[in-house]
Amino acid sequence: MRFVHKYADMIASAADVALRGRSVLRVSDLSPLEIGTVLAVATHLKNGRSADQLPMLRGRTLGMLFEKPSLRTRVSFEVAMTQLGGHAMIAQGPDFMVGTRETPEDAARVLSRYVDAIVVRTHAHEPLERFTAAATVPVINGLSAVAHPCQALADLLTIKEGFGTLGGLRLAYLGDGRNNVAASLAEACAMCGISLTFGCPPTHRPSEAFLAHLQRLGKPYGATVRAFSSALRAARDVDVVYTDVWTSMGEEHLAERNAAALLPYRVTPELMGVAAKHALFMHCLPAHREQEVSAAVIDGPQSVVFDQAENRLHAQKALLLALLTDLRGIPV
Repeated sequence: MRFVHKYADMIASAADVALRGRSVLRVSDLSPLEIGTVLAVATHLKNGRSADQLPMLRGRTLGMLFEKPSLRTRVSFEVAMTQLGGHAMIAQGPDFMVGTRETPEDAARVLSRYVDAIVVRTHAHEPLERFTAAATVPVINGLSAVAHPCQALADLLTIKEGFGTLGGLRLAYLGDGRNNVAASLAEACAMCGISLTFGCPPTHRPSEAFLAHLQRLGKPYGATVRAFSSALRAARDVDVVYTDVWTSMGEEHLAERNAAALLPYRVTPELMGVAAKHALFMHCLPAHREQEVSAAVIDGPQSVVFDQAENRLHAQKALLLALLTDLRGIPV
C-alpha cells in the first residue's frame, strides 16, 4: 500500500501560503504545503486562458541576471512575464558577474530599486546567498552550483500530471548524483513523499551528509532514500526513471572521465524494462542521445521530457505569482 502524503496532494488557501516577498534559492526554502499550492496554481494557469492572465503582473518587471548560458530558463521566464502582463529584462555575460564587477550586495541593492523580482543563473552558490540577503525584492535561483529549484518544481508538476499524486511514488536518479539537478529533485521528492534511489558509481554518489539530510526531510512523509552502485537495483520497480547529462557546465575538462565512470548508468530500453511497466522517463535537457540515454528511450512512449520542458513555463508563472502577489482571484 502506498503511503498517503499528508501535504503533497493538499492545497493551501492563499492566506496560508504567505510566499509574497520571499526568495527561493533551494526547494527546501518552501514547505510541502507551499509546494503543493505552487503546483496547484501552475495547473490552474496551464489549463486556463492566456488572455485571463494578462492583468496578473501588469506593470511588473523581472530582472534576469545570467552568468551561464540558458535556453529553457531564459525563454520560459521571459514568456512567463509576458503572458502575465509584465516585462522581463536580461543582463548577461560581461554585463553581470556576481562578485567580479561589483559586490553581490551592491548589485542587489541597486537592482532592487529597478525591478520587482530577480532571477539569477550563476556559478557559485555563496555569492547568490549574499546577493539575496542584500536584496529587498524576491530572488529566484535560476541555477547555481548546488541547486536548481525551478527545474524541481517543473519535475513535480510533470510527475503529478502523470500519476495524479506524488505521495507513495518511487523515483530512480541514474548517473551523476551530486549535481544541482539531482540535489533539488531529491529534496523535492523527499518533501513530497516520493521515495528516491540513486544509481551511481562511488565517484558520483551524493555525500553521506546529503543523504542523511534527505532522510530527515523525507521521514515525516514516508519517503526513503537509498544509493546503489547498480543501476538495475536502483531502477527496479520504480515509477519514474530520471537522468541528466554526464558533465555539467563548467566541468567540460572532466567529460572523458565522467563518460567512462557513468557508461554503466546509461538509460536504455533494457534498463527501463526493470522499472514498473507504467514508468515514466524524465530528463531536464539538454540531452545527449546515446550517451546518458538511448534515443529509443528519450524519443519513446514512456518519455515525458518535453512535457517537463513545457512545465518550466507553468511552474515559474505560478512561482512568480506566489512571490509577487497574494494569489487573490486564483481558486486554490
